[in-house]
Amino acid sequence: MKVKQSPIAAAVTMTLLSITMAAQAQQAATAPAAAQDTAQLEAVVITGIRASLQSAANIKKGASAVVDAVSAEDIGKLPDSDVGQALGRIPGVTVGRAFGQGASVSIRGTDPQMTYTTLNGQSVASTGWYDQQTIDRSFNYSLLPAELIGGMEVFKSSQADLTEGGIGGTVIVRTRKPLDLDANTAFVSAKLGKGSVSDDLSKEVSGLYSWKDSQKKFGALIAVAYEDSEYIRRGIESDARWSGDVAPTTFVQDRKRTAVNVALQARPTKSIDLGLNYLALELTGDNSNTSHYIFPGNAKTDPCSQKNAAGLCTKSDITAANATDAFVQTWARTGKMTSDTLALTGTFRADTFKVDAAAGSTKAEGGTSQTTNYSYGWWTAGSSLPKWVGSIDATGKQISVNPGANQNVALSNLPAKTGPAGSWATSRGPNSDKETYAQADLTMDLELGPINSFKTGVRATDHEFKKSTDRASFAATAIEADTASLYNGNIAMGTNGWNSPKPNIGGMMANTNANVTGWTEERGGLGIIKEKNTAAYGMFEFEKDQWRGNFGLRYISSKVTGTGYAFDGTPLATGDIDQNQGWSKNRTSKDASYSDWLPSLNVAYTLQKNTLLRMAAGQAITRPNFDNMFLASQSGWKDTVAGNETMTFGDVGLKPQKSTQFDLGLEYYYGKGNLVAGGVFYKDINNFITTNTKVDQKIGVISPDSGKDSWTVNQFVNAGGGKIRGLEAQINHAFDNGFGVAANYTYSDATAPGESFQDRRALFTLASKHTYNVVGYYEMADFSARMAYNYRSEYMIRETGWYGNRMHEGFGTLDLGLGYNITKNIRLNFDATNLLAADDVQFGAAGVDTTVKAPLKVGYPAWSFMGERTYRVGISAKF
Repeated sequence: MKVKQSPIAAAVTMTLLSITMAAQAQQAATAPAAAQDTAQLEAVVITGIRASLQSAANIKKGASAVVDAVSAEDIGKLPDSDVGQALGRIPGVTVGRAFGQGASVSIRGTDPQMTYTTLNGQSVASTGWYDQQTIDRSFNYSLLPAELIGGMEVFKSSQADLTEGGIGGTVIVRTRKPLDLDANTAFVSAKLGKGSVSDDLSKEVSGLYSWKDSQKKFGALIAVAYEDSEYIRRGIESDARWSGDVAPTTFVQDRKRTAVNVALQARPTKSIDLGLNYLALELTGDNSNTSHYIFPGNAKTDPCSQKNAAGLCTKSDITAANATDAFVQTWARTGKMTSDTLALTGTFRADTFKVDAAAGSTKAEGGTSQTTNYSYGWWTAGSSLPKWVGSIDATGKQISVNPGANQNVALSNLPAKTGPAGSWATSRGPNSDKETYAQADLTMDLELGPINSFKTGVRATDHEFKKSTDRASFAATAIEADTASLYNGNIAMGTNGWNSPKPNIGGMMANTNANVTGWTEERGGLGIIKEKNTAAYGMFEFEKDQWRGNFGLRYISSKVTGTGYAFDGTPLATGDIDQNQGWSKNRTSKDASYSDWLPSLNVAYTLQKNTLLRMAAGQAITRPNFDNMFLASQSGWKDTVAGNETMTFGDVGLKPQKSTQFDLGLEYYYGKGNLVAGGVFYKDINNFITTNTKVDQKIGVISPDSGKDSWTVNQFVNAGGGKIRGLEAQINHAFDNGFGVAANYTYSDATAPGESFQDRRALFTLASKHTYNVVGYYEMADFSARMAYNYRSEYMIRETGWYGNRMHEGFGTLDLGLGYNITKNIRLNFDATNLLAADDVQFGAAGVDTTVKAPLKVGYPAWSFMGERTYRVGISAKF
């Protein structure tokens, strides 16, 4: 039986447990010598967890801006095994765990696209692997192994010398430098993992070697990481518009992640420091999504006993006499994303000034390499799928499906030979993202009263993002494969446990490619955005008595070119694909430009020796999503579903969203790494990207699915503004006996203009109003234990394509980490995540009068997936 606690109960239990255990141990520590060996207390060593918290507290205390950090105290000792998960422990930071990994990061109630991620202070390119997700500017953290990271800093206030782009904040991911490590430092790690839903063992290996010469003038470092794992997501999906369909669904992804980091560093004199850093990341994520469709609407007599306000059936009961036919469908995709970054850096120091220079390039490729479809229905010759008998209850936030007869599907239920669905379902959608940059900074010492330095710099980038879509052409006569070659074993379907053949992605792709005679560009799927960005800034640092901080001004300028095909009613040429109906054969480009000034001020005032009053004010921008800038695109065309045909027009002339923001906080530091801090923040954001949506529009093209020229037409424009008001509070306390507790809470009252979204909900995407973390730990020289609970309240998920916009229920995870030093150099680790197996529950949140599809309205439980516990055991060695 699954035991669940409420999020608040779990957090309170953990806090009380940590404090009680620590208090008991503290009492023992202060008892008479006969009852307590004080020599043992003196032997307590500040190691991984405590050292990481101390380092983060020191970074926060010493910064002029509002900064929080995650520090890896030693190689391979980032507090969490997932980079996104580690960031989620920071106050005000929430992590989107799509597909089981921390992939996107939101800061203080903003959209993830408002988080700007840098690698050692410079841009890092990223694309997605999944064709249903919006193409934005955020970095996908699932690419990044935790073992490669030295630490991360989250700047929540703006600062003139930070590259612009993050209204929510800027995340700086730090890699290691060889001259900072001892000569011949070596690290190796191996891990095995298992999930409660996924079938296969996950395997991970990583290693690092760093060398420097005896004079410490030259060093080289190489770090590598590899992961091979399977992720399975089981649940219920419901579109409910296709004969009231409800579909137990299982998603299976084969993941292979590789990462290589090479760093060279030279310090020929005390004045000169040169560096080269190369980071190569790759994630292969071939996947299948298999759905077993139930169609209550196909019953001879209406089985529905209850409907919601959107007219969807929420209760049905089908008897054997009224049984309906089934339909089984698999979408198989091969997907991969890579990111390669090369950076050259140089520093020259003199007595009164310093010059820094950086140049490099970053490029990424990703998207869906190929999509295909294999499906079987009652109309498929040779298939004998079981008929549906049972009840369906969709009155809560999760659909309950209760079969009254055997629903297992075996190979014997399928025809002996099968071919792919055809050209309507076979496509490929590669994306690419690349940037080259150059930057120079000058820092000069000054003696102008309280002003002690001036920093100025320039930065220029050339950025290009490209998306494209190709459609397959098929032979007139299908080449069929043995159906058995398309499957490999069985998988449990949805949350109900009946079985279906497990797709063999390689077999499906092989048969599909045997049928493909060529590929044709889908002109509505092409979009190219080129940006030339320049920036210059000046920033003064000051310190006088109890005051310190900085103030400055950043100037930014962007020239943008968008390229694509116009939708102008061009007739379809002979031999062209149907999706090109109405699209021009010639590419067209549009240009736009904008510039802005971004002031910033950060002040820290020492009230007492260890008490800081902190204030920050400034302005920041986030450039429009690439999806908002593509000239034109269409979706839902000839996908066999009538009524979802959509045309969307973007605009390269969209202005960046701009925030005027303010922070006020109080921080008290005591002991080693202990702190109590609280603060309030405010953001006033304008130039939101709004969607003007019109339904039932004639555009000159008749859909083969509906037989009508009736389209939903979207136009992106700048309009409206939003506000974020919130507060943060945190405490870190380490007792002298190895126990400790760290906790934080963030409240973010964020309102975006409802007209910006088709669902008309005035909420930022992926933003939660309440987030908190409670961490209790015990750490001695040879052993450490850490239990952490993270909770975030409900948040909106917005995706393009089939899935659309829906609300995610509040979500909390309880994680455990244990470590034991077998010897001075060898350590054994055990990690468990999501111990409470919290389910992934999503439901319709739009009003009944909006234009979103019916299952995304009035609380309909559109999707839910089983929560998965994961366990990993690992061994590492450092020399």
